Amino acid sequence: MARKNLIGISDDPIDADAERAAADRPIAGLNPAPRPAAAVGGITRSLSNITQKVERAQELERQLAEGLAVVELDPAHVDASFVADRLGVAAHEQQSLAAQIREHGQQVPILVRPHPTAEGRYQVAYGHRRLAAAREIGGKVRAVVRELNDEQLVVSQGQENNARADLSFIERALFATRLEDRGFSREIIMAALGVDKAALSKMVSVVRRLPIVAIEAIGPAPSIGRRRWFELAELLSPDEKAEAASAFMQGQEFQEASSDQRFDALCTFLSTSRARAKAIPWVAPDETSPIRIRETESGTTLTFSRKSAPGFADFVRQRLKSLYLEYQEETGD
Repeated sequence: MARKNLIGISDDPIDADAERAAADRPIAGLNPAPRPAAAVGGITRSLSNITQKVERAQELERQLAEGLAVVELDPAHVDASFVADRLGVAAHEQQSLAAQIREHGQQVPILVRPHPTAEGRYQVAYGHRRLAAAREIGGKVRAVVRELNDEQLVVSQGQENNARADLSFIERALFATRLEDRGFSREIIMAALGVDKAALSKMVSVVRRLPIVAIEAIGPAPSIGRRRWFELAELLSPDEKAEAASAFMQGQEFQEASSDQRFDALCTFLSTSRARAKAIPWVAPDETSPIRIRETESGTTLTFSRKSAPGFADFVRQRLKSLYLEYQEETGD
């Protein structure tokens, strides 16, 4: 893949040792050829220079392919990974990272691969926040370019996040579920996340039981672990609960809270709502309780007891039309 005018070799050293060593490495870590003891003719020198340049170019391409060289890329030519692994980054955290890079430079390169479908573009394996910071600052982003297939990319993406330990439980669980939905094997997902089969099953099961809109509305919730996410799934299990939760999460107070606070607020709301929605028995004239009535934000549910009044549910069902007509006459609807 041609990369002309898209990348530049960085001469910004990563550390002091690299800086000292770089003085003798003119291009991509290559040592200059020793000077001949005797003078050579002009033609010989020209041929030698051409040969060295070709060899250096070939070595550079080899190092790029193996991910051994750090290059500078235009952030406009770099796209995100095809699988998101974050539920957003707090604005103050991103601003802090951008300020740090602006002051001290980008110390750690990002990892990218040549884009599999777009000529001349790249795709991030990891380093999305550093890429965003480079875009904000307006400079180049330092990167390692490596040929990666989809499986290698997601494993690199997951393992780098594991090493940094900055993804929350629900972000890791959502990342695992997205990979599974894209057809990646459990073995690849376990390698990416560094977990065993049992842990992976629990992570995926949590996400499968939760509405994705609730996860995205809450965000990463860094202090919330697996057990509490399971508890939230239990609170959200009835359909009417999910509807009530959706309305609650639209509120300004919920949206302005931190991610952990949003999680706690939703749990509190659903727990209180569940207490209000407790079924109340309806007492008949014969002092039996053939019906239990449950009131929720979205409607009313009647539960007929087959033990107290067998066949009463069918009796009411057959008379629903006449009851509704009577209701319309009385209300004028």
